[in-house]
Amino acid sequence: MTVFGTAGIRGPVEEVTPSLALAVGQAAGEPGETFVVGRDGRETGPALAAALEAGLESAGADVRRLGQVPTPALAFASRGRQGVMVTASHNPPEDNGIKLFTDGVEYDRDAEQAIDDRLEGDDCTTGLASWDDWGESSSLDVLEQYRDSVVSYVCEEFDSGSPAEPSASPLAGLSVAVDCGNGMGSVATPQVLDRLGADVVAVNANVDGHFVARESKPTPETLSSFTAFLEQGSEEQTSGGPENKFDLGIAHDGDADRLVVLDSDGAVIHEDTILAVVAAHYTAAADVDDPVVVTTPNASARIDELVRDAGGRVERVRLGALHEGIARERSHDDDTEVVFAAEPWKHIHTAFGGWIDAVTSAAVVAALVADAGGTDALRAPVSERPYRKVSVDCPDDAKADAMAALETALPDAFPDATVDTDYGVRLEFNDASWVLVRPSGTEPYVRIYAESDTVDDLVDATRTVVESTIDDSR
Repeated sequence: MTVFGTAGIRGPVEEVTPSLALAVGQAAGEPGETFVVGRDGRETGPALAAALEAGLESAGADVRRLGQVPTPALAFASRGRQGVMVTASHNPPEDNGIKLFTDGVEYDRDAEQAIDDRLEGDDCTTGLASWDDWGESSSLDVLEQYRDSVVSYVCEEFDSGSPAEPSASPLAGLSVAVDCGNGMGSVATPQVLDRLGADVVAVNANVDGHFVARESKPTPETLSSFTAFLEQGSEEQTSGGPENKFDLGIAHDGDADRLVVLDSDGAVIHEDTILAVVAAHYTAAADVDDPVVVTTPNASARIDELVRDAGGRVERVRLGALHEGIARERSHDDDTEVVFAAEPWKHIHTAFGGWIDAVTSAAVVAALVADAGGTDALRAPVSERPYRKVSVDCPDDAKADAMAALETALPDAFPDATVDTDYGVRLEFNDASWVLVRPSGTEPYVRIYAESDTVDDLVDATRTVVESTIDDSR
């Protein structure tokens, strides 16, 4: 039995049921352990959280109920103990999920496999503790402490003194619009940015599990109304002329573990550009011999360029496993420090904590925009080459053979490229162009990701090889 995907357990509520949540709680809980349990705003959250709590307590663990919180706040609260978040992140409202943490870090594959192994028995009594060892539950309010900690971290990171001193605040004079998307960012990001000195306007900032304002996943398409809002500005801010429009926009998904950044004209800034400038900031600020940024195979070479120029290096790890990449790099050398880890729109600020945190990302990106004097100046050092992502049909039962064959076929077709086959097949070229071919983990496709000044030609040539190899593998 395998219930975990690349981001915990996630799926329609017909599959992520209270009985599954009860079983997961019993499989994860142990006498003497303490778990914090939180949930996002989905309609099915209360029942699933209650089932999880019952499972954990009957296995002997104590439970601290956090109620509705962003996922990063749950992770923050799990430091020094265990944590469970009931969320489907950016999925539609009919989905839900379960994500487990230990000491502020997501469960790794071994820990998830241990839960899978315990679920294999399919016996709801196997995880029961003795009747007199059942755990206790109580409520815990962590949100204010989390927001305070984000504010203090950003002030320290940008050497801005106390947020109680408006003139010293890192976001003083910055105008920011935040689209919370009816999600949990509503209770964290506007408040944090305001305390850091920004002029904040929040839209869709009521928590609603139906996501009535827009889909939970923020994309250029789902953010069309927010884009129009940024283009026009609010009445109060346009009264003084166009110079008073917003400096930037920020949008979240349902649980506030990812963000999208928009410029003052409402255009989405490419996620790899944001990743690159944040990574370069942390690399340049690091006082270590070997600053490392961990990212994923689908991330742009523009990240490598900026990090290298700032004196660091980039290492990659499979999608959904940033925490594993951090642990791997930290194990190598005492002189190595992972200063930042990220996949597109999902960032881990390692000096703050080991979890993906879009609330902190919103504050850090806003501070970088304020320092640079605008989004245009912030992205100026980045070489933004054309980018494409293409899906090629491939039955699930043909993926393994096709990918094994592509490890030879693609290097043969592109003999001048540097090849990496750790997580798919990634080819890098001397002009900083690159292409990645990897199987989808959830759909019958092989994905092609490419970035190049001649991206259409690169994609077409790659697709020809991929399609031919898939045909031969069937």
